[in-house]
Amino acid sequence: MKKISIVIPAHNEEGNVALVHQKIKEVFDGLVNYDFEIIFVNDGSRDNTQQKLEELSAKYNEVKFIEFSRNFGHQPAVKAGMDNADGNAVISMDGDLQHPPEMIPQMIKMWEEGYDIVYTIRKYPKQISYFKRKTSDFFYKILSRMSDVDLTKGGGSDFRLMDANTIEVMKNFNEDDLFLRGLTSWMGFKQTGIEFTANERLSGESSYNLKKMITFAFTGITAFSVKPLYLAAYLGFLFSAFSIVGYGLYVLYAFVAKTEISGWASLIMTIVFFGGLQLIILGIMGIYLGKIFKQVKERPNYIIKNKNF
Repeated sequence: MKKISIVIPAHNEEGNVALVHQKIKEVFDGLVNYDFEIIFVNDGSRDNTQQKLEELSAKYNEVKFIEFSRNFGHQPAVKAGMDNADGNAVISMDGDLQHPPEMIPQMIKMWEEGYDIVYTIRKYPKQISYFKRKTSDFFYKILSRMSDVDLTKGGGSDFRLMDANTIEVMKNFNEDDLFLRGLTSWMGFKQTGIEFTANERLSGESSYNLKKMITFAFTGITAFSVKPLYLAAYLGFLFSAFSIVGYGLYVLYAFVAKTEISGWASLIMTIVFFGGLQLIILGIMGIYLGKIFKQVKERPNYIIKNKNF
């Protein structure tokens, strides 16, 4: 029998872990010739998630868990599950049931047809706000244009199936700022996508807010591209040219018209404007230097406090 490993990061999901296990078990009860395991990764939860996982694992042999020493984040949690999975294929999904387990048979079917990676393209239900839809679309558009990876709109979900061979490649990555969506696209292999409509979160509140989305976007862009550095250089040349042409013409006009060149306000505005531009450029360079600083220390992406396998 082929074995499918399900990796589920869990942060304050005490009300969902039993439900998602039940849904996945129901799916595999209808699949013949497939064994499965569920690897929950407790990412520093502050509620009773760990207690629930220990109870589930004591009752069901297919339930395994990894407990982090603290909150390391969603991406390291997914990576930890992949590092410890031994299935013929690994499916990563969230623990709030927004990723429907009913999609698993279709993902396995595509994998059996020869695809190494089966990613999902998220479609939002009608009740999702206009702001959420537009910010999500804008996120993928900017990420694709500014980085060197091509993410399909809505195709950046961490709900995907990966063959064991691709998982072995993923295990060798030791980047500090993990962006698994980009890494999966960058790796290549034979890939295909299937659409799904996200379910509503059944329990608890999502901690993925606009601030985290912006931070995630910066991580993705700077992890896969140096285009922001080129953009900073282009802006420097552009505004330098504008200043030379614009102020040069003004000085020439003042000289010909014999008018006094005065105005501390314009001088201050010029200094503030270009000072701000320099800070932006230095900030972009600083982000890359900061990444190098963190990477050369070679600290682990996560620390495991406890696991039951």
